[in-house]
Amino acid sequence: MSTLGTNPMISKTLNDAEQVSALIGEMEQQLRTQRELLQKRGMNLPPGTLKTLQRVRADLDTLAERLRAQKIELNQLHALADTSALLNSSLGLDEVLNRVMDTVIRLTGAERGYIVLREPATGDMVFRVARNLDQETIEKGAFIVSRSIVNQVAETGQPVVTTNAQSDPRFANQESVVSYALRSILCVPLKVKSKVTGVVYADNRIRAGLFGERELTLLDAFANQAAVAIENARLFEQVRQTLQEVTENKDLLEKVFSSITSGVITTDVDGNILIYNKAAEQIFDVPESTVINRPLTEVLPPLGQTFLEAARRVQDADIRESLELQPSLPTRGDVILDMRLSPLKAHEETTLGLTILVDDLTEVRKREATLAEVRRYLPPAMVENIRAIDTIELGGEEREISVVFADVRGFTSFSEQLSPEELMAIINRYLTVGSDAIHLYEGIVDKYMGDAVVGLYNTQLNPQEDDHVLRAVRAAMSMMYDVRALHEVLPPMHRLWYGIGIDTGYAVLGNVGSEDRKEFTALGTPIDHAKKLQEAAEHGEIVLSEATYQRVKDRVEVEQVERPYRGDTVPHVMYKVLGFKRKR
Repeated sequence: MSTLGTNPMISKTLNDAEQVSALIGEMEQQLRTQRELLQKRGMNLPPGTLKTLQRVRADLDTLAERLRAQKIELNQLHALADTSALLNSSLGLDEVLNRVMDTVIRLTGAERGYIVLREPATGDMVFRVARNLDQETIEKGAFIVSRSIVNQVAETGQPVVTTNAQSDPRFANQESVVSYALRSILCVPLKVKSKVTGVVYADNRIRAGLFGERELTLLDAFANQAAVAIENARLFEQVRQTLQEVTENKDLLEKVFSSITSGVITTDVDGNILIYNKAAEQIFDVPESTVINRPLTEVLPPLGQTFLEAARRVQDADIRESLELQPSLPTRGDVILDMRLSPLKAHEETTLGLTILVDDLTEVRKREATLAEVRRYLPPAMVENIRAIDTIELGGEEREISVVFADVRGFTSFSEQLSPEELMAIINRYLTVGSDAIHLYEGIVDKYMGDAVVGLYNTQLNPQEDDHVLRAVRAAMSMMYDVRALHEVLPPMHRLWYGIGIDTGYAVLGNVGSEDRKEFTALGTPIDHAKKLQEAAEHGEIVLSEATYQRVKDRVEVEQVERPYRGDTVPHVMYKVLGFKRKR
């Protein structure tokens, strides 16, 4: 609030009048003294001299009083102008009203001042500003106010002024007036377009006759300004809140669009891009800054005639369409895109443009192809457990593995006694037993070689760093148990046995073959050694290499034997499995 202004001419005239009045007073006193001296000498002053001076002095006093009143009124008008400027220049309602009330209290001599506003939603009268003579905010529990007068002004829209509420017949019997010893009270309505939106209340418990028409006029003028300012501030607050909500919603939508894994693109009726989220940027490798408000067909890579025709149908016929495209993008090459197109609607169901959801299926299809290949080697449960198929290196990797090589003994002579159909049915039952046993301990079937089956453990398809050796031995044992169970349902002439060899060592694993046909397999010493071990095994035996035995010797009961490999006369140390050791 600016310092109260004063008209320099009024101040100078008032000062001159007061000085002249003082001089006349001194002159009058001197003339009285001179008159007494002259009377002693038989002389008199000219007739009417003192009366003339008295009249002049009285006129000067009256002028000075009027000038003082004008000075006060001018100060009040300056304050009102400053208040009006403040109200019209600021939209911080509470701060403005606090400072205005301080000015009103100072100008009117009130002890306290209150502004009470009507809540638009409920219609209740709520105290918004409460200030005292020391320019301090009055706490709610310390309010000393005639609520009956506040309610009267709020209901009637007519101001109330009383010089002494204690003796005013309108209010003398009111409880608040009596209990709070209220005297001078001034209360005016706040009106906007003839509607009472609140009241301004000021009072003084000490001085009676404090408020008159001048104070009423001043406060009424202030109230007119304040009411408009309050309404403007409320409207501004509503606009600000609405803007904040819109901004928050916009930010939320942007975050939602950014977090959506699908590409989201919207266009207006002319095909200009309105929304283009982060996922769309990644799919098309085109930044948002280069596409917003520009034609879709110009700023994105060509999507083909199929897409353009679908977009026209969706927008013109008010329908939805889905299509799968395989465009070639400049920076990414060939991709597979799933696109869903629908009309962009307003609240009144007017079509405003197009909404496009894009999913990049390129990597998904690659994963599906890889999984389809993996399913050839792994049981279904293991395929479902693969979480990072992208990390599987099928091009070639060297790693330590355990190999189970199982061959059906006596199959050649056995096959000569059966028809081809019977032969295939029986051998498939034995190979099924072998495959199931390998899968039971999460091994992969590398290949079938006639009447033999090969199982691998700890490949990149089924990593088992800690226990792949024990898994291989358990699978071989399970295979033998299952063969015995199979014998219980087969006739004696169909009962055959497996010979099994197991070795552990490093091999290279990956896809081998031509571009048209590839197979996943292992190349290296463990495959060859496991095959030699199974050839040395007798009917129903499991034979371990030295490397395998050393890794499971604490768990498996064995018998060391020396036998030559096929086509060789030199004996080699190997270990025939007798069973598992009992836990102590």
